[in-house]
Amino acid sequence: MLPQDFLERMQAQLGQEFSQYLSSLDRPRAVALRFDPMKRIPELPFLQEPVPWEPMGHYYAPDSRPGLHPYHEAGVYYMQEASAMAPVALLDPQPGERICDLCAAPGGKSTQIAGRLRGQGLLLCNEIEPKRAKILSRNIERMGIGNAFVTNEHPARLAERFVEFFDRVLVDAPCSGEGMFRKEEAAVTDWSLQTVRMCADRQRQILHGAAAMVRPGGRLVYSTCTFAPEENEQTVAAFLAEHPDFQPEQVSAPWFVAGENGSFRLWPHKLKGEGHFAAVLRRSGDEPVPEVRIKADKPPKEWTDFAAQLEISLPAGRPISFGQSLYWAPEQLPEIGGLKVMRPGLELGIVKKGRFEPAHALALWLRDCSNAVSFAADSDEMCRYLHGDVVPCQMRGWCIVQVDGYGIGWGKGDGSVLKNHYPKGLRR
Repeated sequence: MLPQDFLERMQAQLGQEFSQYLSSLDRPRAVALRFDPMKRIPELPFLQEPVPWEPMGHYYAPDSRPGLHPYHEAGVYYMQEASAMAPVALLDPQPGERICDLCAAPGGKSTQIAGRLRGQGLLLCNEIEPKRAKILSRNIERMGIGNAFVTNEHPARLAERFVEFFDRVLVDAPCSGEGMFRKEEAAVTDWSLQTVRMCADRQRQILHGAAAMVRPGGRLVYSTCTFAPEENEQTVAAFLAEHPDFQPEQVSAPWFVAGENGSFRLWPHKLKGEGHFAAVLRRSGDEPVPEVRIKADKPPKEWTDFAAQLEISLPAGRPISFGQSLYWAPEQLPEIGGLKVMRPGLELGIVKKGRFEPAHALALWLRDCSNAVSFAADSDEMCRYLHGDVVPCQMRGWCIVQVDGYGIGWGKGDGSVLKNHYPKGLRR
């Protein structure tokens, strides 16, 4: 039962296509996932055709449950609705750039951006709501991303700190969620004309802050998962009127319906996905992002000994202490003092009683390690490991536990069994 005000507006928007839209809501939902391009792409029996606008995206059989597969826990793929992959495709991040995902939770678009950066450059992932920021941080960890830092800040505060700092900024704004009516029942029950107007006001404020963070010559992509013109075309038009240094940018996107001011709409009756909107904007000028130099902490001897023993090689970056943990910060990480930071880079681990204990995040990030043991995804050993049990193994000392060659956690062997260090909160 869709709201009457919504139906009347959609009929006016779509005209003769309105009946096609209504019919599309009765079709089974298309479900999709996206692989991490930094990892080997496996062959999985439940995969179907590729998502046309995302090279790493695939639809999968609706009756399968890829979220329960060990590969999911190893960060081999991220389950993401296909239309939600479109804004990052339009953002088109390039390796080595500085990117900001301003409204990032739960992390689908952030992890998609990270895949396109291929471990190079810097990614700021922000979420204003604390609980959702924690979920975002966990997904950044699960996908083994080392060049991202996660903040829990108001966008306006970040805009003050990072003036003209980013090559590209994504604003996937909170919205009335009309495009998710088929996917989420709560989106229907929470909808009202007042909600649409409230969201539009908030979106304009967020966009204003985002504009300040884009370097001259940089790209800004604004997206929503709603159909409301007040939140889409009208919001973009108001932004362009207030920010004459931004112009619509023409990009090739043959899968979507092009509109005014560099915008695109994704209609569920025209493709396999839910409803979405995006606009691509370019800031005039051409200035490089400013250089960053921050002080690095000296890494503790316990870490250097541990890394040497397991032959761990880290990318360009710097060690920093954050809380009780040691992190490896991206090379371009700016000064973060005074910000609510959830994760300032790749967590390496902590020093306990003169010994180094590696973090779960490090296991998910590592591609190569001199001490590793791999179990098949459907093996008894992997089942026992994910349950938190000890596993028969002849390894000694700290070692990476892998599922079919993908790092999934840590274990510590004594030559006969492997003591389980899989995080208790993740155990099945």
